[in-house]
Amino acid sequence: MLKKLIPIATITYSLALIIASLIRLDNVPKLGISFEDKIFHLFAYFILTVLWFYTFLYSFKIRKKKAIFLAVILSVFFGIIIEVLQGSITASRALDAYDAVANTIGALLAAIVLWFKKSLHVKNL
Repeated sequence: MLKKLIPIATITYSLALIIASLIRLDNVPKLGISFEDKIFHLFAYFILTVLWFYTFLYSFKIRKKKAIFLAVILSVFFGIIIEVLQGSITASRALDAYDAVANTIGALLAAIVLWFKKSLHVKNL
């Protein structure tokens, strides 16, 4: 059952990330951490990569190595496209190459974790 929900969660998360990336975010609380924006990007794209990996693995029946590769490529290009859109279609956001770097690092960290993870089982409920 849970395996069937992974694509829905992946699409929902991807759409939420698009919306959050393109709308004006004025009242977001600050944590007071240096580079907190980049840390958010890293975690957001780590999660995006993991979700797309499981979607490729379970829904499309793609082997682990190829699923990791596809998830990373998709996440990195997704992040680059979002950054370009922020610079071109929004008035309140700007293209930031360091955000794209943080997105890429998040995707690569997810790939490392997935590569070395022994068990890839998601329970059926």
